[in-house]
Amino acid sequence: MATLKPLTVFQLPLYAPDLNPVEGIWSVLRRTTVANRAFADPDDLIAAVRRGLRQLQYRHDVLDGCLTSTGLRRQPP
Repeated sequence: MATLKPLTVFQLPLYAPDLNPVEGIWSVLRRTTVANRAFADPDDLIAAVRRGLRQLQYRHDVLDGCLTSTGLRRQPP
C-alpha cells in the first residue's frame, strides 16, 4: 500500500502580480512592442502583441528574468 504525502497549503495574497511571471512579460511588451503607439483598431493591437510575443519567445534571457523575478526557475526538459 502506498503511503500518502502530507499536503502543504500556502496562503497567498489576493492580488500578487509580483508572483505572476506573465506580469513581467506584459511589462516587457508595454515597454517595447506597444510603447508610444496609437492603434487603428483592436485587430492592429492584437497583431502588434502577437508580433511582440513571437519576438520574445526567442529571448530566453528575458523570459528567464520574468521567471526569476517571481522566485521561480525554468526546469530543463
